Amino acid sequence: MELHQEIKTLAAQLGAILTDKRLRITTAESCTGGGLSYALTDAAGSSAYLDRAFVTYSNQAKHELLNVSLTTLNKFGAVSEQTVSAMAKGAARAANADIAIAVSGIAGPTGATDSKPVGLVWFCLQILGEQRTSNHVFTGNRAEVRSQAIVYILKKLIEQIK
Repeated sequence: MELHQEIKTLAAQLGAILTDKRLRITTAESCTGGGLSYALTDAAGSSAYLDRAFVTYSNQAKHELLNVSLTTLNKFGAVSEQTVSAMAKGAARAANADIAIAVSGIAGPTGATDSKPVGLVWFCLQILGEQRTSNHVFTGNRAEVRSQAIVYILKKLIEQIK
């Protein structure tokens, strides 16, 4: 798998910041399927800031590995602010990380509803226990939505911890 150059550049920039600040990061990914953690580990020395990451594609995985309550998943769905918030909290705890990134969305081409279109992705950044959530609707095919989501959250995190 070859990483898009912008993703490689952003991941390397983030890795340098994390190393300099001695911060540990983890990811809790759904629609990006491990792409974010793959990008973070592309650089040599990434073990200094990333010990473990979670790909929790199914609701059951979110529940079992990240302790996302079944009530949250059933009431709000996997693609929701409440779910990514719980994913980030669970990942940070399970990985003993300073920073957790959670991503859940609808990359398409199927899975959309009237209120949750293809391209909708929810994000949560948890930095030293403080959470910030956001969402964005990306356009393009499945691969493009996933790549755009990774770029988006890498940029957001770099802005927040610089």
